[in-house]
Amino acid sequence: MNSMWIGWIEFDVLLGDVHSLKEKRSVVRPVLAELKRRFEVSVAEAGLQDQYRRAVIGVGLVSADRAHLIEVLAAVERFMAARPELELLSARQRELRSDD
Repeated sequence: MNSMWIGWIEFDVLLGDVHSLKEKRSVVRPVLAELKRRFEVSVAEAGLQDQYRRAVIGVGLVSADRAHLIEVLAAVERFMAARPELELLSARQRELRSDD
């Protein structure tokens, strides 16, 4: 049986001109939707939900091969780094093989 690759990347981001949790949602939701649409990944706001200027955004992917997984996660990171409405403070990435 072939193994699969599971990868994820977690972003800690600082939001720009945001003064409430409602404004935070109006910035974060479109980013999550665009990540899903453009890269066909699973995404979630994964932390700091109670802070309106910070967010943790998690992106996950399952792939048949590691090269594809790394390529997609790298493209996701470039996309996040280029967003003018947020500042990327950190990105943590992991890949695992299903039979590890």
